[in-house]
Amino acid sequence: MNNFVTDAINLKSYNLSEADKIIVMYSRDRGLIRGVAKGVKKPKSKLGARMDLLVANKLMLYKGKNLDRICQAEALNTFNKTRQNMDKIFYSMYVSEVVNNFGVEDDPCSAEIYEILYKSLDKISNAIDIIEILIAVIKFQLKMMQISGLGIELDNCLCCKDLVKDENMYFSAQMGGIICAKCNNNYKLKTVLHYKLRDFLNACLENDFDFNSDYEKKANEKVCTVCFELLKEYITLHSAKKFKSTDILQEI
Repeated sequence: MNNFVTDAINLKSYNLSEADKIIVMYSRDRGLIRGVAKGVKKPKSKLGARMDLLVANKLMLYKGKNLDRICQAEALNTFNKTRQNMDKIFYSMYVSEVVNNFGVEDDPCSAEIYEILYKSLDKISNAIDIIEILIAVIKFQLKMMQISGLGIELDNCLCCKDLVKDENMYFSAQMGGIICAKCNNNYKLKTVLHYKLRDFLNACLENDFDFNSDYEKKANEKVCTVCFELLKEYITLHSAKKFKSTDILQEI
């Protein structure tokens, strides 16, 4: 059988012809997949809005030699509230671009990555303010890096390996974690990380998208923005592909 069924979220699209598009998706079973949506640009297309970006679908595809062909699509979640808010649009674009940059075809971690992508997009869509949006994105950033084998060390100094407790530390995006104040006499890092911010990040990593720890309940927009930017720098530095969405985020 050349047909297969999977759940997938639309990440990017390219024009193929006057009527057709190539849709780049992240699927629960197969990681990154690319499918041709034939006739999707026609007004009476059966696929229609289900091929818009940031839509989760249950798909039936025909396995082709070079590209799969999308035969059927049933929308699972359109994340409709996202389209009513510019912050939600931009941050949703960012998480989808992270998955596009780090995801691979036949990804052995596809189910885990699909799950955190879906949950983060849903949380962003239903967020009531920018703090909820940022917490969802921070959780996604931390979990995505951990799944990808690029987890950030937030407990022990990368140099002396000692546990860093209730004291300020320094963050190295290059090294992927924290350096204690004593060891930083050699490194001269500039990015100071307060231990309470570190504890907030640990709580975001450990908890699911639907659980709010005390750290998250107390977080304000400044705390969330600092943490998001810190993680964004780390992710950008370790990505083989250039980010486009972050250039837009700089402007908002």
